[in-house]
Amino acid sequence: MSEKTTDVERAYDLMEKIRFCMLATRKGPDIRARPMAAHVERVENAIYFLTDVDGHKDDEISEHPEICLAFADSKGQKYISVSGKATVSNDRERIRDLFSTPAKAWWDDADDPSIRVLKVEPASAEYWDSPGTVVSYIKMFAAAISDVRPDMGDNVKVEL
Repeated sequence: MSEKTTDVERAYDLMEKIRFCMLATRKGPDIRARPMAAHVERVENAIYFLTDVDGHKDDEISEHPEICLAFADSKGQKYISVSGKATVSNDRERIRDLFSTPAKAWWDDADDPSIRVLKVEPASAEYWDSPGTVVSYIKMFAAAISDVRPDMGDNVKVEL
């Protein structure tokens, strides 16, 4: 298995493990982010979200489809930023596939006509994968009292 394949797999592993991210879209000169629950489909090279037709993000995506997803596991010191292109659709079959108990906080059922599918096709990602909070703090402390920079884990850029 090549290093690139391993890096792509690790990027998807992190997205699947963390699951929640901040979706950043552009509105004119401003960038806005909001928390979203990601449904990662590694085989399709896609990340799906359920969204509401009344949400501003749909309009922002139709005008500027380039987005950023920022996943963060602060306890585990693992982060991944994903850049890609987003589209919004009314794919009722996909909505039924993605609809789960947490979605009931916003909609009664998968047949709610206001639900839309937001699909992100990732182009690239950058991840930071450290050994964890305690180990990271120990390494930073040791580096602070020595002349050696700490090894804080992997920082990898990967094309998806």
